[in-house]
Amino acid sequence: MPSPPFRGQTEGTRREATGDGKVGVVSARWGGEGATAPRKPPVLVVAGPTASGKSLLAVALAEALEGTVINADSMQIYGDLRILTARPDAEAERAAPHRLYGFLDAAERGSVARWQALALAEIAAAVAARRLPLLVGGTGLYLRALQRGLAPIPEIPRDLRREAEQLHAALGGPCFRERLAELDPEAAARLPSGDTQRLRRAWEVVRATGVPIAQWQRRAQDTAPYRFATILLTPPRDRLYAACDARFATMVARGGLAEAAALAARGLDPELPAMKAVGVPELLRYLRGEVTLAEAVAAGQRATRNYTKRQTTWFRHQTTADLVVDALLPHPFPQAGRSTGAAGLPASLREFIDRFLLTGSS
Repeated sequence: MPSPPFRGQTEGTRREATGDGKVGVVSARWGGEGATAPRKPPVLVVAGPTASGKSLLAVALAEALEGTVINADSMQIYGDLRILTARPDAEAERAAPHRLYGFLDAAERGSVARWQALALAEIAAAVAARRLPLLVGGTGLYLRALQRGLAPIPEIPRDLRREAEQLHAALGGPCFRERLAELDPEAAARLPSGDTQRLRRAWEVVRATGVPIAQWQRRAQDTAPYRFATILLTPPRDRLYAACDARFATMVARGGLAEAAALAARGLDPELPAMKAVGVPELLRYLRGEVTLAEAVAAGQRATRNYTKRQTTWFRHQTTADLVVDALLPHPFPQAGRSTGAAGLPASLREFIDRFLLTGSS
């Protein structure tokens, strides 16, 4: 018999859900009348790789639990990339409040520290409004920073940032990595030569502080004053890859190419994060006449699949999930809303939410 798509895991013990729907009625609101108030307000995290169905699940949960969806995707913060980052559409935004989507211009550089501060403010606002904060995204570093805190690395002087950028441009990734190894062997051994952003960051930190970045990251960090539970989506690889391919082709057909052309027309620095979003470099090559459209789409699909592979690996090693969803979620997701509350969700998911929101356990 195949295992059910929803399974819970707490303190190393795996609990299998029957999925037969035989679960008692649960409250659709957190902290409602009769519930024991938790010491810390609850925050629900929906994490997983690209195209796994995070946004669909988040909207269903937000409707059922009167939640606010808060973005935790480092590319969906850019206003210029609504289509190519698959931001929630207008229908989803009407169904539930959405926060921290599209608030940065492509000419700006987002950072985990900036997002963390904004996310904490949005969580506090949701709690104050008696809404459940729902963090949704595939940027594991964002989620880890919010739950475990950020390393207390001092501000890096601007001249050192320019030095790292210029040195990397002059040497190229492999040689820059060798130079980094002279100052921070651990970071150089851990980071691939193609990871420009993190290689430069490691260089900046050790040059500015004399301390390798990993040592900073191991220091004590302030944690958020909330109680988190994580739902991790891990669909089968073949189905996830098929979903990635279909979604990228759809994005191109529905305006993604025009979105890339608008970015190209601005003449932005190609090293900006928005210019390196998955699919953007591939479509820009087509717009420059270097490849055919079919070749660009195939390359974008391949880049998307590779990205989901990296995300899956990161979550496997860096995340302790409270509930694992190991099936590709249906579209549309099973109906849930204010009229049905949590009772409109799959049984095992209702049981998990009941434990987490009402009893404080997951």
